Amino acid sequence: MSETNTYDLIIIGAGPGGYVAAIRASRLGMKVALVDKRSASGGVCLNEGCIPSKALLDSSELFAVARDRFSHHGIKIEPPSLDLDTMMLRKESLVKKLTDGIDYLIKKNEVVRLHGRAILKGVNQEGQHQVDVIPAFLNSATNEQQSLPETDRPAAINIKAAKVILATGSESSPLPGIPFDSQVIVSAREALSFNTVPEHLIVAGGGAIGLELGSVWRRLGAQVTIMEMLPQILPNMDRQVSDLLYRSLRKQGMQFKLGTRITGVRRIGSKAIVLFNSGTGSEEIDCDKVLVAIGRRPNTSGIGLEELGIVLDESGRVIVDDAYKTTVAGIYAIGDLISGPMLAHKASEEGVACVEGIAGLTAKVEYEYIPGAVYTLPEASYVGLTEEQLKTSGTPYRSGRFNFAALGRARCMDETEGFVKILAHQENDRILGIHIVGPRASDLIAEAAAVMSFGGTSRDIALICHAHPTLPEAIREAALDVHKEAIHV
Repeated sequence: MSETNTYDLIIIGAGPGGYVAAIRASRLGMKVALVDKRSASGGVCLNEGCIPSKALLDSSELFAVARDRFSHHGIKIEPPSLDLDTMMLRKESLVKKLTDGIDYLIKKNEVVRLHGRAILKGVNQEGQHQVDVIPAFLNSATNEQQSLPETDRPAAINIKAAKVILATGSESSPLPGIPFDSQVIVSAREALSFNTVPEHLIVAGGGAIGLELGSVWRRLGAQVTIMEMLPQILPNMDRQVSDLLYRSLRKQGMQFKLGTRITGVRRIGSKAIVLFNSGTGSEEIDCDKVLVAIGRRPNTSGIGLEELGIVLDESGRVIVDDAYKTTVAGIYAIGDLISGPMLAHKASEEGVACVEGIAGLTAKVEYEYIPGAVYTLPEASYVGLTEEQLKTSGTPYRSGRFNFAALGRARCMDETEGFVKILAHQENDRILGIHIVGPRASDLIAEAAAVMSFGGTSRDIALICHAHPTLPEAIREAALDVHKEAIHV
């Protein structure tokens, strides 16, 4: 075999975990091959998740603000009209610019980028892992990357390396017994590219993805009904945060059916009838689209894991140790493939820590300080433990809270819904969790994560001078309120 096909490290998956790991590994002196079945780098996050959804969230928010709130600021305009095609073109242009940017970084850092489906083929006589890369093409009808038909397929490229990192990410989980059809019963990927605004969109799932995409289409004029099996939305967030967000989204016109299980979907032409049960018997409701956002499952099939003996847990995730080593020597796994929240920034941190460990450096991801956010209006964000978790564990704590309605900057912005909530240990004052619902919560949480990662206390935040008038002042006031010393309450 040619030495050009021999690498120090092969990474399968060019999403936020894989491409970041590849760049870091190259800078550490490794010869790296990065394989993905997509022609564009960035994975689900950049191509059909984080970035396109935020592009549409920002566009739809501007549309709704112009329609509903400009008059409050003394701005008089004709009612705005929607040009959905232009909005979608902006989203696609943004994705293209960012994927091109990642490809530039990959090339600049001398990472070899291969387009195709990777299959693990075992260890050769030299003790190196072999990977077959089957060339792929873009199906113009579905916009999906697929393997070429066997009769037209060039020979697979066989590459080898001492180390392999699996970073193949995850995919949308379908409703049990109700497969996606990409037309009426859709995943987030299709819901980011509707060519018309649905009259009625039913969203299965009250998590972040369902609420964000539901918000997009509600702002643009759709009737949106969220169906959630559990009795609350965002069940993993602090209950006070999720309750306020629930009330706010209802005021915006979203309808909710909580404690509701979808039992079937009947297609009728281009529409559907959804069968559901809220505990009082079977009911049905008609709609144009059903967005299934009940969660995601790891992409572990078709890459040779079982044949190689890589062990999965009960949920289908790859079992790894603290260094991200799988049960097969020389093979590692990161991101959505392993336990923990399915977040892009978590995958990136793991990618860096994994390759630094391979290089013999000391690396660790502080999982307890990984922030999360929901990009609705208002936004919600969090880091650390919830009040419910502290009560369950019996941890003694104090709570401080400050409402944005009492904040000058929030008043000027006309965004006064929400609050900052800080949970600190009752004995040593160390911050255990910070939860924010309100304007720019996704940006504000960075201060919280930074302070917590350094073992900070609520008094540490209280002693930091925050600029006025700004939104972060709410964090300082909440910190003061932990000891009932807030000034502006």
